[in-house]
Amino acid sequence: MRSIRPSFTARRGRSARRRTTPALAAVALASALVLTATACESGDTNADDQASASATSGDDKIQIPDDIRDKLKEHGIDIDKWKNGDWKKWDKDDWLREAQDFVNPIIEGLWSSDRMRDADDPDKGVDENDLSGDQGVTDPTPAPVDAKAVATTYHANAPEAGKVFFDSPEGTMVCSATVVQDPAHPGKSNLVWTAGHCVHAGKNGGWYRNIAFVPSYNNAGDTAEQLQSAAKEEVAPYGVWWGDWAQTSDQWIAGGSSTGGDGASYDFAVIHVTPEKGGTGKSLEETVGSALPVDFKAPAVPKVESVTATGYPAAPPYDGQTLYQCQDKPGRLSINASDPTMYRIGCSMTGGSSGGGWIATGSDGKPALVSNTSIGPVTSGWLAGPRLGTVAKGVYNSVSDKFADQ
Repeated sequence: MRSIRPSFTARRGRSARRRTTPALAAVALASALVLTATACESGDTNADDQASASATSGDDKIQIPDDIRDKLKEHGIDIDKWKNGDWKKWDKDDWLREAQDFVNPIIEGLWSSDRMRDADDPDKGVDENDLSGDQGVTDPTPAPVDAKAVATTYHANAPEAGKVFFDSPEGTMVCSATVVQDPAHPGKSNLVWTAGHCVHAGKNGGWYRNIAFVPSYNNAGDTAEQLQSAAKEEVAPYGVWWGDWAQTSDQWIAGGSSTGGDGASYDFAVIHVTPEKGGTGKSLEETVGSALPVDFKAPAVPKVESVTATGYPAAPPYDGQTLYQCQDKPGRLSINASDPTMYRIGCSMTGGSSGGGWIATGSDGKPALVSNTSIGPVTSGWLAGPRLGTVAKGVYNSVSDKFADQ
């Protein structure tokens, strides 16, 4: 089975496979300093101690408080060098792992239309033999369901959907994601839901870099050939939104890996985002006009009549440029008896769709996000996602609370 993870650049020519995650317990924070790197612009960004960062007119050196600069230097980071290419260094000792050390400075213009288009999926595969030792309840493998292309414009039919782009030691990668509501800011959410493996490498690595969200990516549904000459406004009609805070579960950080199924039951993450260029003062939810509620009390798997999974599959036969959906009645998948049972549906989507939202009728009878794409078999045919419970709610509430007064 594979977990649907980030994705390599197409230029790397890697075959795409999906990945998984392991487990432990609790909730882990990832604080991100957003440091704008352009002259003549300034902005205040909050980290653990609500430090501000700004650039001065006529000088592109970033001005940040000494304590924050010292904190970065402890890890060998010179913020000016970072924005000019030092972020590409992935020495193991320098690959920040601890949650409180996660930094994601905005590098304006980094996510060009070409760079976004070339992001592919390298998700790691998991042999289905890995399921042979299941001790929990696993239903028969579902019949394959062919993914259907979402009608354009995507914003009119799935306004909450988009892509998460980021850099890893393996190259430029991509996942899918969903705009979700923020209880601290009704109608003005800046929260994005995705998979844990789309923000953190798990037990053998650390936080990914240059994490950004693009809602309604390729809104008109242009072909890859058409996108080669498309303006950035066509590729990212609602702008590029950088993660200034990311959080996933301790289970994923402690045990997540590129192969195997352990921890997939806790493979979720929440990203708080901010517009790359400051924007108009509108939140992400106001900008796209919608955000989905998250249901942490969704019915047990057998009681869910139908789930719709949405994403941008990037591994063959897909190319990552088109938004797709699968609808199916979920079954149960158990990787470890001690972990929550996962939802599983028939679906032909491949890597790149990882992190995409699963929508079902919530406990209040309205559409709600109840899961996200996590893993699938190397040969495709089905997808599995975690059932969201108390750990997921803890991650969600922590990010919401962090920005409650802002």
